[in-house]
Amino acid sequence: MPLFSHRLSHSLPVSSSSSSSSHSYSSKPLKPLKPAVSFPITVFPVICLVFGLAGTIFAVSVLRRPIPLPIFRCGNAEDTFRSFYSASNSRQLGDNGGLVDRPKLLGFVGIQTGFGSADRRAALRATWFSSDPDGLLRLEQATGLAFRFVIGRTKDAKKIGQLRKEVDKYKDFMLIDAEEEYANLPYKTLAFFKAAFALFEADYYVKADDDIYLRPDRLATLLAKERKHSQTYIGCMKKGPVITDPKLKWYEISGHLLGNEYFQHAYGPIYVLSAEVVASLATARNNSLRMFSNEDVTIGSWMLAMNVQHEDNRALCDPRCTPTSIAVWDIPKCSGLCNPATRLKELHAIDMCSKSPTLPPDDR
Repeated sequence: MPLFSHRLSHSLPVSSSSSSSSHSYSSKPLKPLKPAVSFPITVFPVICLVFGLAGTIFAVSVLRRPIPLPIFRCGNAEDTFRSFYSASNSRQLGDNGGLVDRPKLLGFVGIQTGFGSADRRAALRATWFSSDPDGLLRLEQATGLAFRFVIGRTKDAKKIGQLRKEVDKYKDFMLIDAEEEYANLPYKTLAFFKAAFALFEADYYVKADDDIYLRPDRLATLLAKERKHSQTYIGCMKKGPVITDPKLKWYEISGHLLGNEYFQHAYGPIYVLSAEVVASLATARNNSLRMFSNEDVTIGSWMLAMNVQHEDNRALCDPRCTPTSIAVWDIPKCSGLCNPATRLKELHAIDMCSKSPTLPPDDR
C-alpha cells in the first residue's frame, strides 16, 4: 500500500459492535504529512543546467573558431592558392563575389617545377612571377591568366617537408598526383592537364617550364586572338632525327616505332593546348595513350592522332628580348635558359624584357 494511504488508515476512527464502551476521538491535531522526495526529481534540474552550460560554451567556441579551410581538389590534385583565399571573407575570387569551384579564365599556366628547383622558383618570384598571393591575384585579374607552380609527389619526407614550408609561405602551387622524376615527365604532363582541366575552366591550358622568362601580358594577347579551329596546339614547332643512341639524354626507347625522323611537334619549354584538346586528354582512359621517352614528342604524337591545328609561333622561343617576344630562353644552346636562376634576373633588368609595351593583336 502506498505510504500516504497507509498513514490515513491509522488516523481514521474505528467502531466495533462487540464493545460496550464508546471511544472518543483524540483531540490532538494531526501533523501535516511531508511528501516523499524522489531522488531523480532533485537531480534532474542540475543535470539540465550542466548540459545547458556545456551547450552554450560549445556554441561560443564554434563561433570563435576559424572556419575550416576548404581544399580545392580533384582526386589528389590540390590548388593551394584558392585554398588560401577561401580562408578570408575579405579576399574573393570569381564573378559571383566569392570562390567558385571551377573559375572561368582565358588561360591556365602551369609552371612545371621539381623538388630541386627552389632557386629557380625564387628567381621567378623575383622577376615576372609574383612573390605574394595578392600580387598573383592581381596578375590573374589583369591578364585573365592563372599561374601556378606544378609539382608531383615523392616518398622523400625531407623534400616534402621543405616543399610544405614553401607552399605555406607562397600559396602558389598546384600539387598533382604524379611521381616527380625526369623519366616520368610524360605521365606528369598528362596528370597536369587532367588536374588543370578539372580545377579550372579555361579557353587555353599552357605548359611552361621553370627556366624560361615569360611575358604574361603578351601571352594573354596571343591567347585572346580569334582562331577558326577550336582544336589548337600552339608552340615553336620542330622536326628532327630520332635519337637512337642510348648514351644521349634524349634517347628514345621506342624509336623503332617512329622511323628516322620525328613528326612536327612543339618544343617542350612552353606550348599551349586549347580547351577542346585538353578535354579529350582529361577523359582518356589510363594507359590508352602511347607514352614515349620524351614529353614533347609524346604530346606531339597525341596531337597528330587528334587532328589538331598546329600553330607555329616563334615568339614563344625567342633567344633574346624583343618587342614581340613572349617567352625568352637560350634556344638552341639549352632547353630553357642556361643557368636560369641567374639569367632570369639578368633578363628582368633589361627594359625590353620587363617594361616594353605589349603590342596589339593586329601587330603579331
